[in-house]
Formats: sequence, structure tokens, C-alpha cells
Amino acid sequence: MTIASQQQPARVAVVSVGAITSQGPTASDLWQGAEKGRVAIGPVRHMSMEGFRTGLAGEVQDEHRPRGRTGYPNGYRDRAVEFALVAAEEAMSASGLGTDDVPSDRWGVVVGSCNAGLISGRHWYLERMRGGSADPALLMFVPPQAIAEALAGRYRIKGPALSVNTACAAGANAIGYAAELIRWGEADAVLTGGSDALSDVLVAGFNALESLSPEPAAPYSRDRLGLSLGEGSGMLVLVREDLARKLGLPVVAEVAGYGLSADGYDATAPHPGGRGASRAIQAALRSAGVAADEVGYVNSHGTGTAKNDPAETKATKLGLGEAAHSVAVSSTKSMIGHLLGAAGAVEAIVTVRALEEQTAPPTANFTEPDPECDLDYVPNVSRPLDTSVALSNNFAFGGANASLVLTRNRASTAPVPRPDRVVVTGVGALTPAGTGPAALWDAWAAERDCTMPERDTRVARVDVDVSEFLTAKQRRRMDRLGIFAVISSRLALEAAGLDIDDDNAGSIGTVLGTGIGPMEAMEAFSRPLFEDGPRAASPAVFPNTVYNAATGQVSMHVRALGPTSTVTTGHAAGAAAVVYAADLLKRDQAAGMLAIAADTLTDAVVDGYRDLSSGGPDGFAVAEAGIAVLLERRSAALARGAAPLAEVLGYGIAGDGIGVGRWSPGGRGLERAMRLAIDRAGLAPSDVTAVWSSIAGLDRADDAERAALRRLFGDAAGTEGPAILAPKKLIGEPIGAGGALNLALAVEAWSRGQYRGPVLVNSSSLGGTHVSIVLAPAS
Repeated sequence: MTIASQQQPARVAVVSVGAITSQGPTASDLWQGAEKGRVAIGPVRHMSMEGFRTGLAGEVQDEHRPRGRTGYPNGYRDRAVEFALVAAEEAMSASGLGTDDVPSDRWGVVVGSCNAGLISGRHWYLERMRGGSADPALLMFVPPQAIAEALAGRYRIKGPALSVNTACAAGANAIGYAAELIRWGEADAVLTGGSDALSDVLVAGFNALESLSPEPAAPYSRDRLGLSLGEGSGMLVLVREDLARKLGLPVVAEVAGYGLSADGYDATAPHPGGRGASRAIQAALRSAGVAADEVGYVNSHGTGTAKNDPAETKATKLGLGEAAHSVAVSSTKSMIGHLLGAAGAVEAIVTVRALEEQTAPPTANFTEPDPECDLDYVPNVSRPLDTSVALSNNFAFGGANASLVLTRNRASTAPVPRPDRVVVTGVGALTPAGTGPAALWDAWAAERDCTMPERDTRVARVDVDVSEFLTAKQRRRMDRLGIFAVISSRLALEAAGLDIDDDNAGSIGTVLGTGIGPMEAMEAFSRPLFEDGPRAASPAVFPNTVYNAATGQVSMHVRALGPTSTVTTGHAAGAAAVVYAADLLKRDQAAGMLAIAADTLTDAVVDGYRDLSSGGPDGFAVAEAGIAVLLERRSAALARGAAPLAEVLGYGIAGDGIGVGRWSPGGRGLERAMRLAIDRAGLAPSDVTAVWSSIAGLDRADDAERAALRRLFGDAAGTEGPAILAPKKLIGEPIGAGGALNLALAVEAWSRGQYRGPVLVNSSSLGGTHVSIVLAPAS
């Protein structure tokens, strides 16, 4: 079937949950504490809080190590990784699923985080600052994708293994995305949730913003003083509902729908009128086929800050209309703190339990109501519920909003979206070859080597005069990742002839794929902190340290206010962004989506890749790039008179399921991804004219891809069969932007009369997750 094919959506059951939080090491501890209004925010023990505005947080204080080997380097620990594994152990054990109930390639993993990898990166970076040498294996745990692949390896999951990094909305975004994988047949079961851990870098950032409360957070109260941070993980096992019933699994709730939106307003503050967040709520209700007056409980974002609480109150009113005044609303953060990327996951678990127990947990520490926060916040004491529908809302830095609709014992199903095809209408590119797809093609066609020796390895950097695109004021608080994302997005919109205005802003969304994220900003923020302490932490730099900061900058600069997300699937992130954007278009969540891929280099990044790759002058070359692809529903593109350049016919995501930084030497996962993509496109391997490969000079990964290609196409691959193309040998490997670079070249090739017909675009995470996309010239 092609990517535009539709089927009746499956219902998605929550069959089990697991959690580790400051309330204790299980989901039962979390619920019992939340239901009783027990505040588990206290003095932090495992790290120094000297120099900060508070010494309190929702800390996991007892040692709870995961069973078995984590693959983590000896002598080091990363609490975010451990929390995810502990929560997953509980959820998987409680699911009742046997090893043969769901085939390994029909399982998936989707994990959300805000700061996954921060602790691992801190270990490596501090050793480097001190002139020492840390175990290079630490670097494999820096990208957030490591947690997804650690979980996939632990449970031998060989379907999609994906990571989402929309800051404080990441956990909810991950659960929504996981449910969609099941709803539309990409998986039968998915392990999903979020994980984050406290660190000095994280606390210093919120301290610099003056957001931390010296007392446990008191959301919605007039005398609130700010937020309390927390840590931990929440994991849920989602299963296709009919399969769960067949296997006799407990169906404790259903994920009925979800919605995403962008504020396009500010790097840290929400839109004061709540307009962006309200659009996420309304999108979630639409996707679930739920009316606002059916909602009986809202687990709110409820941070306790001066700006967030009134904005969220307005968003709830706009999202639910008159029904907002009769719904119970409460903040779990008042009891365990703000778990950032894990918040949406643990709060979804509390919401599931609220439906199961028909009890609304309270907002703890509630004192005198704030006149601007005038909803029913269930102050201090839980109360009975009588509802089958609840919302769980999370609203993040960068203006990323996510809302989940959870139901229990509700008969109706989600509506089927209007079918349509997904086309490419514009491409923008900043690469080491120059600006625009034409410069990229010219370098590739001329076999021009865009790399150069640097720091004992090959490097390819982007040379662009940013003043031609952005004023000094516009880029004043942007890092290079944000600059690359914004410029490439503007170029793609210009190429497509699409003007975004007030009428269509809400229907144009953004998905950014980045492999290593904001390393420039992270270094700029962390180094002064490590050298001089909390007083050196910059409030101007900190907002750029979240992975979705660049996505938020795009929303602000081009006014794309539709669904927004950031995916961090390692070196496959750009391809994953294209796939996610195409999915949102297929589901009629937007008319157009900017799929953006960007990664930038620093000296530390170059050193890290040198340590990992054993590079050398003739081997792997690490690069940077910013590439944006405008995807549209074909009907929307034609309605505005656009000329599509290409069509996304299908895709496949598959994994090797053998752990962090490991992949099948025989390329088995990539082979499955390619076969899935070709099958879903309604094609045969013989229809493929070219393969834009991931081959980039890393022998182990390259040999695995070549083996997969030989099995799929036979010995004719590269001769009588499809051309096997390896542009990254000349352009460099732009980390998470590699798949988008290949896509840009594929589209440009057709305009030059080359490789007419369907092509495969391959991308691999370097940790066993593989994405393959079938593109064809527009017809």
C-alpha cells in the first residue's frame, strides 16, 4: 500500500505502567502518593545544591539499579538511563505479555526526554577539560536516542526505536506518537514513556532564570514562588486493543488521541493568552473524537511559575470552552516536582490511575487562589470522579505543546482522517557544498571533496554569511543550530512559494531532526558553570540548551504554529523527521509540515567523533548542515497552485535491538526497513532506480549496509540494478542531517534528469535504528 492508503484505526490499550519517582520506585508508590497529596519534594542528597536558590527537588533518593547489564562504561553512571530501565522493568513485567505473544519486529520503543545524555556528556567533557581521557563509549550515551536503543536492546525490540525531545512536553509527545504507531499498523505493541535526571547543569539553568521556588511548588496559588524540579521515569506498555483482549491482558485505559501545537511566541515563556496550548487541546479532542464536555479530569502542566499558571488556565478555558469550569484540574508537579521530559509520562500514569480509581488527585500546597487561576484545582485533598475521559497536558520551552486524551470504558472510536498523498514542494539547504540543493548537487556531480583535515580527522563545515538571511537583532540569542534551522526553513518556504500568514499559520507545522542537538549552547552554558560555579550560569544561553530550541526558533521566525516536535534518532534523525512529518500530514493534522534536519560542529564534537571513529585522513568525515523539506498534503499543494517536486510513497523503520552503539553486522535491521518501505509504497525491489545510501566511511556500518543491499537487490546492485550512491563520502556525514541531505540530492537529481523513477533514501542511527524512505518524482 502507498503512504496515502488508509485503514480503520486500531484502538490503543494501556495494559501496564511502571514508574520511579521521588514517591518511590514503583507506579503504585507514585499513585498512592499523588492520591494522598503527599509532597515528596525535599532536600537533595546526591549532589551539591550550594549556590542555588533552593536545596529542594523531587529527588529519587534510594538506590534502585536496573537488573542485568546496561552496557554503560564501567566506573560511570547515568541516572536517566537507569531510571528508564527500572521503570521499564516494572511495566514490562506487569504487562502479562509472553515472549511469543508479539513478534520482536512488531514491538516498538518511543521515549521522551529533555536532558537524556547530559550526565554522560558531562562525564566526558569534564575529563576533557581536565586534560584527561574518558572512555569514548560514554559518547554513545550522549544522544537521547541511547535510551531508546538501550530499552530496545534489553527487550530485543526490532521495530521502531525512537526518541522525542520536545523539552517538558516530550513524555506526552512520545506516548502520543507511540499510540499512532499502533493505531495505523506500524506496530502491535510499544514501550513508551520518558526519563530525566537532576544534574548541576539543569538546576543551574533554572536557577539562572530565577524560576526555582525555595519551598515546594504551589501551582495556581496566589503566593506561589516558582517551580520545583524532579527526576525519574514513567513507562507504559501500549498494545493494540483487540490483541490485548485476545491475549487476556488488562486494559486499564486507552490512548484515544493526542494533539501538538507551537506557540511561536518566546523561547521560555508561554503565549500569555494560552492560544498555542489551547490548539493542542483542541487537536487532541478532534483526533480522539471526544467532545469537550465529556472531559471530567485534566492533569495539568501546573509548574507553579508566575507566567505559566495563568497562561495554562486561559488555554484550558479556550480548549474546553464552557466545560472548563466544571472539570477537575490538578498538578502532579506539586508533589514530585517537574520531571521535565519525563513529566508527561509520569503524569499520564497518574491520569490513567485517576480514571481507573475514579479519583481526582489533588493539587498539593494550595493556599489562597490566584484570581487569574480560577478553575477547580482540587486543592490539597483528592475527590471522587465520575468520568471516562481525561486530558493530560504538557507545555514546554520553545512553545512546544502536547495534549493526551486518555479514556476508560468508552465505546466510540477515533474518526478516520481524510486520505491524501504527501508531496515535497520545496527544499532549503545549508551544507559544506554551499547554499541550496543546486550547490549540493554540483559538488556531488563534480566529485568535489568538501572535507578537510582538522584535529586529526576529516571535517566538513558550513560557510555561510548569515547576515544575508537574519539581522543581528534576529540572531542575537540564537545558536548556530537555530540559525541553520531557520535559514533552511526560509529557503524551503521560498522555493515552495508558500507564504505563512494568520490564516494558515495553524495548519503549517514543524518537525526537527537532530542527532546531537545544541552542543554549542550546551558547552557555552556548562563550561563557565564548571569553572566558576552557579553564578556564572547564563540565563541568556540556557534556553538554547534544550533540543527543541531550534524548532521553537523556526516557529517564531516563520510563524508555523501547527504541530511541532523534535526527534533525536541519532544519525537517522533527519529521515525520522521526514517520516514523522509525513505521518502528521497523512492523519490530517496539518496541511504542510517543515521537516528540518540540523546539526553543528564544535571542537569538542569533532574530538568526540575522532575518538569514536578512529577516522584518519581517508575515512569517516564528520560534517554539519541545515536542511529543510516542505511536505504538504497533495490536495493543499495543488489548491494553492504549487508544483510538487516529489512524492513520499512509503517508509520503513526497523531496529537491530542489540543495544546502544551496536548494529547487526549483516544489516538485518536495515534490510527489513528497506523491504517495509518498498512494500508500503506498493513497489517491488526491481522498481527502485537508485539507493541514496548511508555509506559514509565507517567500515562496520558501511559493510552492514552493503550486505543488506546485496540481499535485497542481488549481485546486480550498483550495476544492472539500482545505482548505489554514497554522497557522504564527499560531502561528509552531517550527523542527524544525513538522511535529509540524501533526500535533497534525490529531489535535485530528478530536476537534472537523473535516476528517473522511485528511489530509496537510507539512514541509520549508528545504534541499530534504521529508516528507509521511498521517494518518487511527482506525478
